[in-house]
Amino acid sequence: MSLKIDGPRRLASVLMALACFGVLLAAAPAPVPPAADVLGREFVVGTRVSPPFAFKSDNGTWEGISIDLWRHLAEPLHLRYRIEDRGSVQDLLAAVTSGQVDVAVAALTVTAERRKTMDFTQPFFSTGLGVAVPRNGITAWLPVVRTFLSFRFLQAVLALLGIALLVGTLIWIFERHENEHYGGGPVRGFVAGAWWSAVAMTQAGAAQQGPRSTPGRVLAVIWMIASVVTIAVFIAGITSALTTQRLQGIVRNANDLRSIRVGALAGSSTVDFLTEQRIGFRTYPTAVAGLRAAQSGRIDAFVYDRPLLAWILRQDFPQLDLTPVTLDPQNYAFALPLNSPLREALDVGTLETLESGWWEQTRFRYLGRDSTN
Repeated sequence: MSLKIDGPRRLASVLMALACFGVLLAAAPAPVPPAADVLGREFVVGTRVSPPFAFKSDNGTWEGISIDLWRHLAEPLHLRYRIEDRGSVQDLLAAVTSGQVDVAVAALTVTAERRKTMDFTQPFFSTGLGVAVPRNGITAWLPVVRTFLSFRFLQAVLALLGIALLVGTLIWIFERHENEHYGGGPVRGFVAGAWWSAVAMTQAGAAQQGPRSTPGRVLAVIWMIASVVTIAVFIAGITSALTTQRLQGIVRNANDLRSIRVGALAGSSTVDFLTEQRIGFRTYPTAVAGLRAAQSGRIDAFVYDRPLLAWILRQDFPQLDLTPVTLDPQNYAFALPLNSPLREALDVGTLETLESGWWEQTRFRYLGRDSTN
C-alpha cells in the first residue's frame, strides 16, 4: 500500500521546513570574530606589578593569574599584542581612559566610579579587602581588653558575685546564734558571711570560721561543691572568649578600624571604602611602604586587597598577620576603553574559562589552598 501526497501539501511542507530553519538561524548567536583580524593591528596590554596577579619572573617575562588568563583568552582569538608596565594604579587607569592601552590586565577592582569612564569585562575573581596587623605589640592586647570590658564578661562577674553574696547571707542567718564570728549586728554578720562565702568559693580556706549549725554545714558543703564547678565553667568561658578574640584579631569589622591607626594605598579602592565608612587613614605610595609602617608601629593596621596582601605578607613580612575578616566584597576584571571591540570576545572567553579545569589549576598554582573565591 503506498501513500500519495499531492503537490500543494508537499509544497506547504517544504515551505514550513524552510521557515523553521530560518527561525533557528536567526536565534543562533553569531560567532564572536577575532578582534585582531577585524582591526588588523597590534594591541597594547597595560599592567602593573601586583603579585600574584601580575609580576615579572626571574627571566623578565610577565606572569601571574591575570597575565595567564589574558594569554589564555588571546590565543584562540589570534590577538597580536605587547605588554607594557604602567607603574601604578592611577597611571594604568589613566592609560585606559585615554586609549593609550587597549586593555588593562592586573588586579583591578570594578567600581561604579571607574565604570563611568571605562568598560570592564566579566569578573574573574571575587575577593575583598584584607587587614594586616602586627603580630606583637600593644594592639595585640586589644582583643583581651575588649573581652574584659565587654558586657557579657561584666554579667558573668556580677552573677558569680551575686551567688556568693546570697550564700553568705544564708550562712549569716543560719550561724548568727550558733557562731560568735557571725554575731555583733547585721552588718558585721553579713560581712563575715560574705567573706566566708568568697573564701570557700576560691578554695582558699573554707575550714576557718566554718559553719557550726547543721543547716549551715549542709549549705557549706553544697556551696563548696557548686563553687568548684562554677569557677571551672567561668574560667573555661573566659579562656574560650580570649582565644576567640585573639583568633579573630583586633579587627573584626569596619567599626574596629575607627579606634586604631589605619593605612591604605593611595589611589586604590581601599581609599574609597575607608572614606565612605568615615574611617581615618594615612596613605602610602606602595603597599610595601604601608606594611613597613605597620611593622615599625607607625600604624596599627594596613588595609589592602586581600589576595595581594596575603602574597606580600607571605613573601616579605612574616612579622605581620592577616586577620580573618574580609571587608568590602570586590570583583577583579580586565579594564577596557569605552566601546572597545574586545569587550564581547573577552566576556565570552572569560565565562567559558571560569568553568574549565584550566582555571582551577591556574588558581591553585598561584594561591594554593587559598585558591577558592
